[in-house]
Amino acid sequence: MIYDLAIIGGGPAGAAAGVYAARKRLKTIFITKDWLGQSYVSEKIENWVGTPAISGLELTMSLEKHVKTYAEGIIDFKEGELGKNVTKKDDHFLVETSKGSYEARTILVTSGSRRRALDVPGAAEYENKGLVYCATCDGPLYSDQDVVVIGGGNAGFESAAQLLAYCKNVTLLSRSDYKADPGTVEKVLSNSKMKGFKNTIPKEVKGGKFVTSLIYTDTSSGIDTEIPATGIFVEIGSIPNTDFIKDIVTLDAFNRIITNPRNQRASVDGIWAAGDVTDGLFHQNNIAAGDAVKAVEDIYLWLHAK
Repeated sequence: MIYDLAIIGGGPAGAAAGVYAARKRLKTIFITKDWLGQSYVSEKIENWVGTPAISGLELTMSLEKHVKTYAEGIIDFKEGELGKNVTKKDDHFLVETSKGSYEARTILVTSGSRRRALDVPGAAEYENKGLVYCATCDGPLYSDQDVVVIGGGNAGFESAAQLLAYCKNVTLLSRSDYKADPGTVEKVLSNSKMKGFKNTIPKEVKGGKFVTSLIYTDTSSGIDTEIPATGIFVEIGSIPNTDFIKDIVTLDAFNRIITNPRNQRASVDGIWAAGDVTDGLFHQNNIAAGDAVKAVEDIYLWLHAK
């Protein structure tokens, strides 16, 4: 059969798209490896609108339950499958996955991205035990503590700015010169609780049950320094999950799908994208969900106008 819509990817964007697709009675194939998204590892999420506090795992389960409440007879779920390739076929698309192939008139890509991991001794061991990848999600847990931000781009400085609101001290380490906007750099570094160091490379994460310190190398002098910290926030970029779609839509320099922010349309007629997989300026759970809703609203109109 040819579906009205293929949603490729779970997480908040995929779940929001699924809810709206079901309520609009769009016959949908929902393809996802899992429902997790990047925030499932967070112990407490305090910025999911409408819920004062929820764990990442609870949020994941809630999103899945919400979609499936309305899905019977409308959405076919293909869980445990990864998108492998999307091609145009006459007036619709062929979606090939790790386990099968499906046809759909429209495509909504919600496959998200994965954080670029810190690759030094101790980083994997202490992930989610003091070493985290989201200041917005986890920052408040480190109130009145000494923390480190790794990354000298806009994301690193924006994370530092958030952390300064409640942390005792924040130290930012940048591999080279700062790449963030000069105005942001000046404002953040002017805070008395803030220190920034250029030309530094993390060498080792240390701790007991949780993180206690970080060793970094000054590449100018070759000197190693150990600084105490109970939290390490890694902001060294992310990798969008676009390998399966890269040959059909236009990507930006970071391999994110370029979309029209008014309706989330990609460069190819019949394909939309939402959430962290796009070139959107901001990437958050609430924004991903909103982008997906916007996309499905436009998909519905597009399908019914043909």
